[in-house]
Amino acid sequence: MSQIPNLLESSTISRRTLLKLFGVGTVAGVTGYSRFSKPKPTVFQKDTLDLPQILNKSKTVVVIGGGLAGLACAYELSQRGFIVTLLEKSPQLGGKIASWQIEAAGETFMMEHGFHGFFPQYYNLNSLVAELGIKDNFQSLNFYSVVYQDAKYKPEVFRPSHSAFPWNIIDLAIASPNRFRWGINLTKIKHLQVFQAITGFQRDKNYQRFDNISVADWVETEFPQGLYDLYFLPFAKSSLNAPDLMSVGELMQFFHFYFFGNPEGLAFNGTKDDMGTSLVQPIAQAIVQRGGKIINDATVTEVVAVNGKIDGVKYRTDGNYNSVPLTVEKNTAIADNKIEYFGAADEVFALPLGSQQAISLTCTHQGCTVQKAEDGSFQCPCHGAAFATDGKVIKGPAKRDLAKFQVVQREGDELQLIAVNQDLPSPEKVQADYYVFATDVPGVQTLFQRINGDVDATVQSQVKNLSIADPFAVCRFWFDRDFDWQQSNFTSLSGYQLTDSITLYHRIQQQFIEWSQSTGGSVVELHAYCYKEKQFPTQAALLKTFEQELYAIVPELKQAKILHRELVNQHNFSGYPPHSYAERPETSTNIPNLIFAGDWVKMPFPCGLMERAVSSGLLAANEILHREGLQRRSLFSVNPEGLLQI
Repeated sequence: MSQIPNLLESSTISRRTLLKLFGVGTVAGVTGYSRFSKPKPTVFQKDTLDLPQILNKSKTVVVIGGGLAGLACAYELSQRGFIVTLLEKSPQLGGKIASWQIEAAGETFMMEHGFHGFFPQYYNLNSLVAELGIKDNFQSLNFYSVVYQDAKYKPEVFRPSHSAFPWNIIDLAIASPNRFRWGINLTKIKHLQVFQAITGFQRDKNYQRFDNISVADWVETEFPQGLYDLYFLPFAKSSLNAPDLMSVGELMQFFHFYFFGNPEGLAFNGTKDDMGTSLVQPIAQAIVQRGGKIINDATVTEVVAVNGKIDGVKYRTDGNYNSVPLTVEKNTAIADNKIEYFGAADEVFALPLGSQQAISLTCTHQGCTVQKAEDGSFQCPCHGAAFATDGKVIKGPAKRDLAKFQVVQREGDELQLIAVNQDLPSPEKVQADYYVFATDVPGVQTLFQRINGDVDATVQSQVKNLSIADPFAVCRFWFDRDFDWQQSNFTSLSGYQLTDSITLYHRIQQQFIEWSQSTGGSVVELHAYCYKEKQFPTQAALLKTFEQELYAIVPELKQAKILHRELVNQHNFSGYPPHSYAERPETSTNIPNLIFAGDWVKMPFPCGLMERAVSSGLLAANEILHREGLQRRSLFSVNPEGLLQI
């Protein structure tokens, strides 16, 4: 290790020297990894081939939630002969990858919740894409960059590579213009422990050792600062969890899946059109073609439980009118001297002081949480709908008024509410052999609040204790001119107060390419993965900062005219805080006919983001297939363990 000071002064670093530096030369030798022989995907839960594939009797399944998890589950089961009913509360399917129509710059476009990358180790998601025959809906983005506000770091550029560990680290070091700023000194025991920990992933040991501390606390002392600034901070935030609220155990899993245990190299694809057109609609069509039923705008009003099992689900398609009282706690994060707020995330209620009637702040368009404006009205931060102080629609795209709820009982900071409109026609009821809850975290917590009957207390506690990450926001700008840009069309950003990435949509998606070619304009999107509400309490604050940072990132645009701005702001992404892993619910539950799916479910193999959602949905389908004696779908992941195990 005495060579390190000389290395830092050298202008070139050989592969052999770097192998010695990182102490992985022998590992490379004994494992036989090379550019020509690399690890293969790991198969999870492989069944014998003599089990039947298709159901030969009538079995029904209700899937609640039309995001990727619910769609994947409904798809697999419908292909296997189950009668599937999919309920989704929004007008469109897709959840966090949904698309919807907007009017901008005098034309109609499809809008999304921000750019999503499709990585090659998304084995289970990519297998769906292959089965559906929609590979042509995706294109390689060729390379991507990370740009740092701090001038001491030069942009990092990641290009397609098929080098597995440890060669990926060697290649990264050789290509990195910041390699002398990593700050790694393996003569320091703490640095050596960090390197061993991030390259020696073992799921159970990983969470036992690292789930009790946040990333921010972990890196506070004796962590290689350059390594954190250059890679850990920007990529940790891309998990949509902020470092101060993210478990180190979860970060280790994230890095193992995307880098250290990934045999596919660093590259990803994007969709040629919006996500709804490219991916969501083909999955939905495949479900319907096999007899599945998809019901949008479906608000579950009651989950009926009998003898510890789910006996049925009641839902409405005419508004958020639940027939079962729900209990919500006071929300102290919102300050107002005229209104009290109860609930959190996308289930918030406004109760004027002295009133016995609360207004649901869940937008009737897509379920986003509306916010109070200066004039007292409520405005949707996602898609621009506006409502009067009494909840009536002022401006679309919402078509229904905000729902109203009567206060049934109040005890301290808890409020029990029931819908005012009890004279409406009775809700629809659907019954099935199996029920899959595949919503986001606020959604599954709301479903459990609407259970009428007794179910397992442990499952209730697990769901209640699930966490939600800080909110994320996307702002898309239409400009009257284009600009020079030397980095990738999707670029990660680090060091800015709000912005974490920039996407040039007029160079990657067809609808915006065509608009740019005909007008000379540009369409640019900024994404904040996990911002602090206290720093940006209003939509105006978000818009102001996004615009200021865009001009800092692309100074040329100061001379351009903004033709349109579209802001999407949501608070429903799964949180992975310290001490959360042990109690995280699994696919199978103690409620006999209830299965869970979603990125909040404890996963038995490494995965992340969209792949985590899809894999959880397929795991849920596999659980039902297994109970019915059918062959489970083979699921794949990266090597479940790292090489340098401690």
